[in-house]
Amino acid sequence: MTEPDSPAPNSPQKQRRPFRWLLWFGVIVLLLSAMAGGAGLYGWQRYTGPGPLVADKALVIPRGSGVAAISRQLAEAGITRHPLELAIAMRLRRDGAGLRAGEYAFPAGVSLKAAIELILSGKTVVRRFTVPEGLTAWQIVELLKADPALSGDVAAVPAEGSLLPETYHYSYGDARADLLARMQTDMAKALEKLWVERAPDLPIMSKEQAVILASVVEKETGVAAERPRVAGVFINRLRQGMKLQSDPTIIYALSQGKGSIDRALTRADWKLDSPYNTYMVDGLPAGPIANPGLLSLQAVLKPEANRYLYFVADGTGGHAFAETLDQHNRNVVQWRKVRDGE
Repeated sequence: MTEPDSPAPNSPQKQRRPFRWLLWFGVIVLLLSAMAGGAGLYGWQRYTGPGPLVADKALVIPRGSGVAAISRQLAEAGITRHPLELAIAMRLRRDGAGLRAGEYAFPAGVSLKAAIELILSGKTVVRRFTVPEGLTAWQIVELLKADPALSGDVAAVPAEGSLLPETYHYSYGDARADLLARMQTDMAKALEKLWVERAPDLPIMSKEQAVILASVVEKETGVAAERPRVAGVFINRLRQGMKLQSDPTIIYALSQGKGSIDRALTRADWKLDSPYNTYMVDGLPAGPIANPGLLSLQAVLKPEANRYLYFVADGTGGHAFAETLDQHNRNVVQWRKVRDGE
């Protein structure tokens, strides 16, 4: 049987076959490259484009969290679409060990890239803890205990008058004891500066006495402009050997340092046997009755020069001042009329 003719070794047909395979190979390579490029572009868009978070959100990343735990946490919070997104991104970045624990504020639509860089930066949410003037040390400790963003116990209530009322910045998880230590340090620094700048010839022999009197001034008036005048009254009384006769000192004694009682004072209270009762003891009470603010410390160490010896509430939130007992008694009568609505 006659066999069909096969192409000659150097025929055009033989020569075209390698070129066809090269052409197909090139097409395949181009298609794979395009697919890889498309996948890369898609991945980059998922990495840098807006994320799924619909509203600003604060999230606490616990200490000791690894990449896997953080990946799950961000996905569950709606910051990323899937836990694998962050896990893969961190593997490619090779800086997963730099992720830091803490509380972070993620803006709405934050990209995966921006979320990762925020956690790497360690720029945690700055919280504020405000200590109002005139609280006792016990009250301040109770405020600290009630703040769920702080950690740790308070071993003991600090010395009265040793804490500076102020707004303190802190991060989630900071220790309550550390915040107390900062309050004590700030009070010591403030008092040292004010003591050096004090007025001459004051009947106050030490920084400790300055804090005691400042705490009384703090509790006597909430009107900032009055504090130097109230301080001047107490300075005049100390110079003349008069008792301070300050109701807040009795309240401190009755409350056993907690700072308030649930009733009005009575005449019997004025006879309370306590080293804090300035109706009974001469001079200053046994110690501070609160933690005074800077304005009260300044008022005591640079008091208003006046001749007042008495003051009583005037019904407007401030006080009426008097140089003599007769003037004071008239002010008291007026105050009682205002109080009783006459």
